[in-house]
Amino acid sequence: MKKISIKKHNKLQPTTISLPASKSIANRALIIDALCKSQSDIKNISEARDTQTMLRLLASNDATWDVLDAGTTMRFLTAFSAVTQTEKILTGTPRMQERPIKVLVDALSKLGANITYLKNEGYPPIKVNKIENQVTDRLEVPGNISSQYISALLMIAPILPQGLEIQLIGEIGSKPYIDMTLAVMKSFGVTASWEGSSIIITPQQYQPNQYTVEPDWSAASYWYSFVALSDEAQIVLTDLKDNSIQGDRKMADFMTDLGVTTTFTEEGAVLTKSTHKKQASIDFTHCPDLAQTVAVICAIKGIECHMTGLDSLRIKETDRISALQNELGKFGGQLTENSSQWTLIPATEPSKLSTPEFDTYHDHRMAMAFAPLATHFDITINDPSVVNKSYPSYWEDVKKAGFEILEL
Repeated sequence: MKKISIKKHNKLQPTTISLPASKSIANRALIIDALCKSQSDIKNISEARDTQTMLRLLASNDATWDVLDAGTTMRFLTAFSAVTQTEKILTGTPRMQERPIKVLVDALSKLGANITYLKNEGYPPIKVNKIENQVTDRLEVPGNISSQYISALLMIAPILPQGLEIQLIGEIGSKPYIDMTLAVMKSFGVTASWEGSSIIITPQQYQPNQYTVEPDWSAASYWYSFVALSDEAQIVLTDLKDNSIQGDRKMADFMTDLGVTTTFTEEGAVLTKSTHKKQASIDFTHCPDLAQTVAVICAIKGIECHMTGLDSLRIKETDRISALQNELGKFGGQLTENSSQWTLIPATEPSKLSTPEFDTYHDHRMAMAFAPLATHFDITINDPSVVNKSYPSYWEDVKKAGFEILEL
């Protein structure tokens, strides 16, 4: 599909949605399972392309692993290769080859890995030769870098002969993702000590286990948007739990001010409409994947939103700041910056628009964040298949809620 049109529909029929499994949790569980010789029983593995890519590569003996556009897969497999592979080349799409990996490569090199860049310094593709002799048991890592680097190091730490202490320097960003990693590791028998800015993992053995992956809270965020932007709606997200290990659980808290109430039942999370505030202030430092969704909600609902913690968005699947500014502008929204402080200025007369066409920039979250605007006007989404990266059934689920989608 090159593009789709979604017809306006603002009164959603009561709908029950089975969300995809969390690819963040699944990718961690798969790496850990591979480190304990693939003896575990992992249930509810995500159908997301990123996770399926991880599965395929872990089962492959190919000399080169192509991760496509999966950043988590690239970073986790780099560390995994450094403790398991005699030699492995890791590469990806042109965009993946623009996403930095130097901090992780430097850390692994300090541990004793031999890693070389095959094209541009600091970026994939890379050739990894494993650690033969551990050089140090202590690393200093900036806390404000991608948590995927830190998680990659944590997961290999227990099988290092000396274990590992990671000293996080400065402010710690995306902390819930580090917590998630440690929680999954604990499910496979490994414990860690995290005091202050120091995480210590002694040499240990992972224990095979039966493990069930949670539904994806990032995917849930788009249904909060549909409910917030519609005139009538009630959505049930099956098996979505309040006590999740995912940082994007914060979406339920954010939405109490933005127009959605969450009720957790035995079936899952029930989303219903409520009143919203005219202004909001949200820090996305620990949940950056929610920013695009919240920006669209605020822009169309007339909510001025002050945002912080968006800096990491520039090195995602696309420069998400630039992409947001471009696409919000198509219906009158603005996202302005002042010294890492962002202000979302809502659209003034969006109802006068006629079928805006939104670009997705090879970014699954752009497609899914802008789709709920179909509650206000007919829209066109370019390159809709990008959702396969994390939520392959997204468009079918949108149809369940009563929307008419046509391929163009």
